[in-house]
Parts: sequence; C-alpha cells; structure tokens
Amino acid sequence: METKDFKTTVLINAAPQKVFNGINNVRGWWSKNIGGSTEQLNSEFVYRDKYLIAKIRITQLSVQKIVWEVVESHNTFFGDKYEKEWDGTQMIFELVEKDGMTEVTFTHLGLVPQFECFNVCSNSWNFFITESLKNLIETGKGNDISKDENSYTTSIFVNNSPAEVYKAINNVRGWWSEEIVGKTDELQAEFFYHYKDVHLSKMVIVELVPNKKVVWFVKDNDFNFVNDKTEWKGTKIVFEISKTGDKTQLIFTHHGLVPGYECYDICKDAWSSYIQGSLKNLITTGKGEPNAKEGGLNAELIEKWGLPKK
Repeated sequence: METKDFKTTVLINAAPQKVFNGINNVRGWWSKNIGGSTEQLNSEFVYRDKYLIAKIRITQLSVQKIVWEVVESHNTFFGDKYEKEWDGTQMIFELVEKDGMTEVTFTHLGLVPQFECFNVCSNSWNFFITESLKNLIETGKGNDISKDENSYTTSIFVNNSPAEVYKAINNVRGWWSEEIVGKTDELQAEFFYHYKDVHLSKMVIVELVPNKKVVWFVKDNDFNFVNDKTEWKGTKIVFEISKTGDKTQLIFTHHGLVPGYECYDICKDAWSSYIQGSLKNLITTGKGEPNAKEGGLNAELIEKWGLPKK
C-alpha cells in the first residue's frame, strides 16, 4: 500500500560520512535556535521558532540511517486544536552511496495529508532537505531560519468584512502585479511574479482558510540587486484576517524576511507600499495600484521558470 507520509529525496555530491556529519549539524541547515546535542544517540534536542517548539530524541544514528522521534511538540501556527500534530512522529534520513555521491531519502513518518500543517510543513521540509542541507554539505553554508522572529510584519484596519479582505488578497493581480502567471486562489497552486529582470519569484499557496488566513511558500526567487539572489527562497508570506470590533484587521508577515538580509530595506518598503497602499485601496475602493503589464515573457524566461507556453 502506498504511504502518504511526507517523503523527499536529494542527491548530494559528497561521501556518506560527510553527509552524515552534515545532517547532524542541525543548526547549520535547519535553525540555530536549537538546544541540546544533535549528534549523540539517545540524546534530546529542542527546536524553537515563532510558532513551533519540538522536543526530539535521536533513536537511531549510523551512516546508513538516522532516526529522530518527536517526544513533545507545540505548533501554534494553526491554533490550539492542532498544536500536537507532530507528537510521536519520526524524521528518518536514509543514506545510500551512488556513484561517488550520496542519495538521502528523508521521510517524516506520521506527517500525512490529513494533518492541518501538512502543506506548510511538507513545503518547508522539502526546502530544508533539498536546498539548505544540500547547500550546507556541498558549499559549507546552509539556509537556516534562526532569525525568523525578526521577520517583517505590518497591519491594516478596514471597515470591510473579512470575506471582502480575503477575496482581495487572493486577487493578487489587483494589488501586487498584473504580470502574475498562474492561479492565485487555489490551494497548492503555483504562481509566478516578476518585475522586469529586477525581481522574479515563484509562490506555492500552502494554506487557504476562507476569511481567516492565506499562506504562500516562496519556492524560488531571483533578485538582480543583491549578492544572494535567492534571499526570499524558503520563506513564508502570511496574511491573517480577524474581526476587531466593527473593523477587520489584516496582519501581514513575511516570515524569514529579516534585517540581516541585504534586500531587507527595499523589500520592507515595497511590502509596506503594497499592503498599506495598494491592497488597502483594493479592499476599500475596489481599485489597487499593482505593477502594470509590460509585455509578454521571453522564451528563455518561460523555459527557466517552467511557465506554461501560450
């Protein structure tokens, strides 16, 4: 019977021992906000971020296989009802040498589609394993999320209903850019944004809670004005909607967009303009100020980003 647990595989250009050492350097590819030993059998370590606290025990540790068991967890991203979803699940790393390289198969055993966190967690794991861990081992630098608590956030209040706010957020062409390619209002849909050759980004919609929450995962990104063109990659963009008295509040947070990023000041100012100006105007007046269309995409761009050909 086919398993529904989350699984991803990556081929790393390194010997199994080096890959094994890299996996155990959890602070280098997942987060520096970890307490405890991450490289001794039967030891426990605690992972912390703004929404998730997880106590993890190392139950198997060899160059062929590493197994972590979640002893206790508190995930507040989806509310109290779902905070224990990770309890009792296992993270399994299986290493196989292939032609001088190492294939790593990662399985989060127990993380299944029925979980409220499945879409967000699976996209995050895919990034950490296939991108951050691979980069750490092959280049010496991973993409940990230690500074997530310093992420950029802003909010607005409007007289409109939560349903109207939710509808406007999903009308991304109405407030961000008319250059969007793809669907912007369906769960697991991908859409592509670009502003000239300055900023190109591909988003996956990982959560849609009608009239309450929208979450995008940044699958890929390219800037032409900073040294690390992929600074947004692996981050999450969250819109939270709530009723406050006779008004509706929208809290926007770009998790992972932190002051340490070279793009931070420019991106912070841009998001402030789009959320406090364009999106708010779309909600309240029916007309936003998105980036205007500037013509079709060239064949090279379509090929590079895997966009549909017209």
